[in-house]
Amino acid sequence: MMARKPEGRLTKAEAVVVKALLAKGWRNQDIQALVNVGRAATINSARVTEVKQNTRIAAASEEAVAFYIARKKAFDPRTGLNLFDDERLIRSREAMAVAVQIFNSPTLGFKTEIFAILVNVAWTYLLHEHYIRKKVKIVGDDGRTLLLSQMLRRQDCPLSAGMKRNLDAIKLIRDDVEHNLLGKSDAKWLPMFQACCLNYDKVIRELFGEGLSLQNELAVALQFARLNMEQISALQKYEIPERIEALDARLREGLSDEDLADLEYQFRVVYTLDSAAKSKAHMQFIHPGSNEAEEIRNILVKYKTADDLYPHKPARVIALVSERSGKRFTSHNHTQAWRKYAARPRKGDQQPHNTNKDHCIYHAAHGDYTYSEKWIDFLVAEIATAEGYAAICATRI
Repeated sequence: MMARKPEGRLTKAEAVVVKALLAKGWRNQDIQALVNVGRAATINSARVTEVKQNTRIAAASEEAVAFYIARKKAFDPRTGLNLFDDERLIRSREAMAVAVQIFNSPTLGFKTEIFAILVNVAWTYLLHEHYIRKKVKIVGDDGRTLLLSQMLRRQDCPLSAGMKRNLDAIKLIRDDVEHNLLGKSDAKWLPMFQACCLNYDKVIRELFGEGLSLQNELAVALQFARLNMEQISALQKYEIPERIEALDARLREGLSDEDLADLEYQFRVVYTLDSAAKSKAHMQFIHPGSNEAEEIRNILVKYKTADDLYPHKPARVIALVSERSGKRFTSHNHTQAWRKYAARPRKGDQQPHNTNKDHCIYHAAHGDYTYSEKWIDFLVAEIATAEGYAAICATRI
């Protein structure tokens, strides 16, 4: 006989409610449908019949039944969250949504201040729920719950280093709210706020499920806000008050160029200068002379010669890799390398332009390939180890 999984059984609390509903004349299928709302493992009608036949089970009180029904009706069918069981996550999402909506409101000027305050609340509730589910005590002897800053310092904090730096910076802004007016900083810290939104959506989905994403709920999301060319130009000339510049300096204090470039610290839009795979392309460039361009007001076209981006011919690549690595690297090895790492197609391929744009580009005018500095750095790093060097040398051509 197959053993019954415990998840498919009624709990003691459910059984007494089922007993009371049967006494009220509810049908088996109606009771089954109610019990299964929000349940990870559903029950079948046989479990209700078992309760009906078991005379040792007492019926729950009227109050207990009323609360049970109210709780079952409190599930959000889209997110699966329950007002009674998941209040922190519900409030967390609401705080983040309100922060974004206020920041994007054209009629309000208290944007930076409110955003910094509300996202601190949103992240605090989010991490509280995470630690509660991990059975971590979040309330101290003084009755106060863990602060966001305390959770960010824990060794088991689920956030990346870039996310922590982003929240540390926003906390500094929040702490300054009661002392200074920060209205003219809205545009200055937009990249940091964009990163905060993207980080939040990523973490809540990873920790609690894809259904909790805010991406489909916000009609206008801060992270997708767009500026036209006139606005961008105006921002470059904007006079930032000294007190805001001073706070901005504090936000950057102790951060390396790599930290500042971390997309989880502050968001950046990268404009590609050549064709890229769809998975890497975030912007589409349309030539002003095309039919599509006639319907688009803001066209950004930037030209940069391939010689600047991919200056090295194969012979130069071979010489530089040998020089920088201190190892023998031949033309044959280079062919093995670009085939192993798919830097470019084979000779005679019908799509010669189908290269890895990080490393290589095809020149239709003279039918050959040149390589980037990044390709040379990559090869030097690969052959620095015996395993990497052997892997390249073992590639069949």
